[in-house]
Amino acid sequence: MEHVTIRKARAADLDTLLLFEQGVIIAERPFDSTLKDDPLHYYDIPYMIDADHIELLVAEQGNALIGCGYARVESPGKHYLKHSLHGYLGFMYTDPNHRGKSVNKLIIEVLKQWCISKNITELRLDVYHDNQPAIKAYEKVGFKRHMIEMRSDNGEMS
Repeated sequence: MEHVTIRKARAADLDTLLLFEQGVIIAERPFDSTLKDDPLHYYDIPYMIDADHIELLVAEQGNALIGCGYARVESPGKHYLKHSLHGYLGFMYTDPNHRGKSVNKLIIEVLKQWCISKNITELRLDVYHDNQPAIKAYEKVGFKRHMIEMRSDNGEMS
């Protein structure tokens, strides 16, 4: 595999990051009937590029962006947890032509180091219960299943 560089996202990356965002939405839509119809955006990407508490990274091969992901410093808001802050990972995307080449792993490793530099040792992310390929990818890099969020639509309740 040609060398992959992981670097901080720049404003010049915005058009590609917006396409990646739609890739995430397309991949997640089958798992979530509560998502609004298109056009839909999950992220304020220009804000994320400049925010001090967010590290938005891109994976670059040659002159092409092939993946992205971010870490965000969050307060868990739960006084009973051992950690006062944790890193939340999201916007994990790899171009379909580059999947299976450890691009996601490279991004996560750099994000882990950024979190460590902020004295954050707890990392969290969300993944849909039925998204087995994503779950396997995250387990490969050390994440463990922790909690299942459950929901009910009042129309579905008996």
